Parts: sequence; structure tokens; C-alpha cells
Amino acid sequence: MPLEPRQSDLPRIRGALRFYQIASVITGVMLLLLCTEMLLKYAMGFEIELGGGSGFLGLVPVDTVTGVNLSTGILIAHGWFYVVYLFSDFRLWSLMRWPFSRFILIALGGIVPFLSFFLEAKVGREVKAYLASRAERANTPTEVSH
Repeated sequence: MPLEPRQSDLPRIRGALRFYQIASVITGVMLLLLCTEMLLKYAMGFEIELGGGSGFLGLVPVDTVTGVNLSTGILIAHGWFYVVYLFSDFRLWSLMRWPFSRFILIALGGIVPFLSFFLEAKVGREVKAYLASRAERANTPTEVSH
């Protein structure tokens, strides 16, 4: 029988879910930016430059960036947001007391394009439904036999 969240953890689950949902969307967007940047760099030979010789924002050939290398910035930002995403995943996973395989599946959302968006919706629905059913069970009086 799978473990259920502790009664004392129920108030924290909503906050953990919200944190996970925000981190999931940010990480998913950053991953899509990273994929776009990698296509530009490795398939087309361009990097994204901010404030260099090409104006405010421009595409320049690889290794000719004179301003801020936005391509590297996207890479670093995604890496850090993925760490935050993993933390939010761990927090929700531990409060919900899911199996470890569930943690791994959700963690893949930060490295498989578009997966974080699907998982965010699915996990959100599932956790909200669980919390609603748990609240309903708590409000339902139990029958007492005499």
C-alpha cells in the first residue's frame, strides 16, 4: 500500500505545489530558450550577443561576440533554474510521499523539452484532486455502531 502524506504536512503541500508549478514553467521556458540557442550555435553557427557591435541584440558568428554573450547567459540561467526545479520537485515529492521513480520522472521535465509543461499540468491536477479528496474524507462523519 502506498504511503499517504502525513496530516501535519497537508497545509504545506499547497505551497509546495505552487512553488513546483512556478519553477516548472520557468525551467521549461529556459529549456526551450536553451534548445533554440543550441540550434543557432551548432546548426547555424551563430551566438546571441547583447550590446555589442551589432546593436542592442544581435546574432553574430560563433566566437566573435564583443558584447555580453547571451548564449552563455541562457545556458547558466537554465542550469540554476534547473537546480531550483529539482528542489521544488524534491519538496513536493517528499511531502506527497511518492515512490522514487516519480521523483525521477518529474526531474526529467527539466531536461526533456516541453515535458515540464505537461507534468506541471498533470501533477497539479493530481495533487489538487488528492487534497480535495482528503478534505472530503476529513469532513465526512464516520458511522458509529452501538
